[in-house]
Amino acid sequence: MRPRWEARADLVVVGTGVAGLTAALRAHELGLRVLVVTKASGPDGNTRWAQGGVAVVLPGEHDEGDTVGAHIGDTLVAGAGLCDEDAVTAVISGGPEAVERLRERGAVFDAKPDGHLARTREGGHTAFRVVHSGGDATGAEVERALLAATADGRLPVLEQHVAVDALRTPLGVVCGLLVLDGNGVPGAIGAPAVLLASGGLGQLYQATSNPEVATGDGLALAMRAGAMAADVEFVQFHPTVLYTGRGARGRCPLVTEAVRGEGAVLVDATGARVMKGVHPLEDLAPRDVVAAAITRHMANGPGGIDDHVFLDATGLDRMATRFPTVHAACLAAGVDPARDPIPVAPAAHFACGGVMADVDGRTAITGLYAAGEVARTGLHGANRLASNSLLEGLVVGTRAAEAVAADLALGLLADPKTALDPVLPIAPVADRDSLQRVMSRYAAIGRDAEGLAVVGSVLDLSTVDRVLDTRRLVEDAALTLAARALIAAAAERTESRGCHVRTDFTARDEVRWHRTQAVRLTPTGQPVLADPVMAWGAA
Repeated sequence: MRPRWEARADLVVVGTGVAGLTAALRAHELGLRVLVVTKASGPDGNTRWAQGGVAVVLPGEHDEGDTVGAHIGDTLVAGAGLCDEDAVTAVISGGPEAVERLRERGAVFDAKPDGHLARTREGGHTAFRVVHSGGDATGAEVERALLAATADGRLPVLEQHVAVDALRTPLGVVCGLLVLDGNGVPGAIGAPAVLLASGGLGQLYQATSNPEVATGDGLALAMRAGAMAADVEFVQFHPTVLYTGRGARGRCPLVTEAVRGEGAVLVDATGARVMKGVHPLEDLAPRDVVAAAITRHMANGPGGIDDHVFLDATGLDRMATRFPTVHAACLAAGVDPARDPIPVAPAAHFACGGVMADVDGRTAITGLYAAGEVARTGLHGANRLASNSLLEGLVVGTRAAEAVAADLALGLLADPKTALDPVLPIAPVADRDSLQRVMSRYAAIGRDAEGLAVVGSVLDLSTVDRVLDTRRLVEDAALTLAARALIAAAAERTESRGCHVRTDFTARDEVRWHRTQAVRLTPTGQPVLADPVMAWGAA
């Protein structure tokens, strides 16, 4: 099936989250003709669900002794040796300017009575440096402000349009996008630059903090276009997602770790502290440490409960006003946080890896850029530091727009008129329910060689080649590709590091594995490991 309609732009942005809208607005300011594409409605991405806030050290708005350098240091520690130190420095250092630009666009953060911004502390941070909005609704405020900035009509947004494939020249340069509209009608958007800001892949698992749109579409599109992915084995599980019953599926309410930052503690059914003696920061240890500790604790089934623990926030004042989103979710589940410990369990949260890109969004494929969760810039390494995600979207989104403008001005990008005739691709598609079940069982927290092999076998048995002519097929093909890429990398990495936990290789191996892994597609569409790549910035 060939396109039935066409459009033109200088830049097409895929995604309406923090990275995509930030990039689109900045590109528009620079005089580019921008078209934004999203497969749902504008607010339906992952950004609006971010609770904690934005981690940033603002001039005159920080703890005594806190510095940008300290924030960089905390990020490197959380990343377990696989961060690119130059990328970390660039993103963290760019945070103050990016947050100020966001405030100029109308975002409002919570303030103290003296007028200074309120700040909280989250896991892995050594200072109170997380600014927030609406208590625990920071993502919703960021999304509101960015969408409002597009509302004058000068920045067109195509809703209910799913990105299927990149348009390419005979030399493999990206020069546009093949999409399906809400009725499944294919269209071609010619553009010398395509920026993927399509979010993550939480729907690989049965339970996740991510919305249903987080199906790894951008990762799959980029790899089909020839780009490589890296660090895909590192999927962060948030330690405290509201437990709503055995067998919960889909997006589960998040209980921000800022609740622990304000003094709540994890306990088991007997009242014993889960994190005591596990890490020097105890309940404020990095997410990978806390999630793994909870998982180990649940395996022992203390008090007869083996599928969740509890977050005791009964001693917190102002729970309803400081954390209104969490409070409302708890009440809806029949839990009163003022009187009852909150039942919580780990769930899939953030991808640490993704499409290999630099902090300016450039990938190895000319014309293709990536920003936000879909990208692997080297900021996160083997584990994300809490509340660095919104910051990354703001900083890299801005830098990517400026990179596109520079590349256009220098004549480095292709003329969309040179694109090959686009056709809907054919790709392997596995049954989503089977995929989610087997990934949750064998490729979540705690993996081993035998279980990862089971995942591969199940995917092989349930996979059928299909023409990607519906949104559901595009999503399921992306999940299939992402799952295969993840298990290939996870099976090869015979160590435990960050949020990659191997039960058959429990130690961290600095001799063989102080490096990142790249994954590419074979000509037949099978994800395989590329040549070993030394970790950027690793000693």
